[in-house]
Amino acid sequence: MRALLVEDDDDIAGDVARALSSAGYLVERAADGEKAWFLGDTEDFAVVVLDLGLPVLDGLSVLKRWRAAERAMPVLILSARGAWTEKVDGIEAGADDYLAKPFEIGELVARVRALTRRAGGHASAVLTIGKLALDTRRMAVLVEGVPQKVSPLEYRLLDYLAHQQGRTVSAGELADHLHGADGAVDANAIEALVARIRRKIGRDAIETRRGFGYVLSGA
Repeated sequence: MRALLVEDDDDIAGDVARALSSAGYLVERAADGEKAWFLGDTEDFAVVVLDLGLPVLDGLSVLKRWRAAERAMPVLILSARGAWTEKVDGIEAGADDYLAKPFEIGELVARVRALTRRAGGHASAVLTIGKLALDTRRMAVLVEGVPQKVSPLEYRLLDYLAHQQGRTVSAGELADHLHGADGAVDANAIEALVARIRRKIGRDAIETRRGFGYVLSGA
């Protein structure tokens, strides 16, 4: 899944990007508010980590613009502004969570995962669809309780589909969340990836809806 990281500090951005990448997210960074606003307004992200103290356009203004435009992706504010009044301002502007600097990377990753789960309608860290279960804490895939060996890319595809609440996802959307909006990946490559996953977890686990895309099956 794609995550937008909005942070102007290179050291912090590097640490957060590495942690989120290790947790299975495809991270894109914006170092100023104007670029962040444009990316969040025109592209699809599963979650956003947003600093408030940004050059060009501050983070609170970015968030207010997104919400005014009905951009509904979950947003975690990450800021050195730790006063309770700042937190209230952020939440009232449309943030879903708030983490003050300095912070523990493990806590940030846990909060981002929780936001992603809730946006997909899941309360538990283990997502269960029929015989298939994804443990998002361990990035593990199980079929009828038996662990399956999948590649990071295969896991990310299953993870994204599992968060969609049974919604059919097009090959283009999957390609964006697996490789980024600029990734040159066609529908045939996604079809081949789905075929590899089916060989590992069962042919009926992913349903193809011709002309529309893919959905995890509850069979």
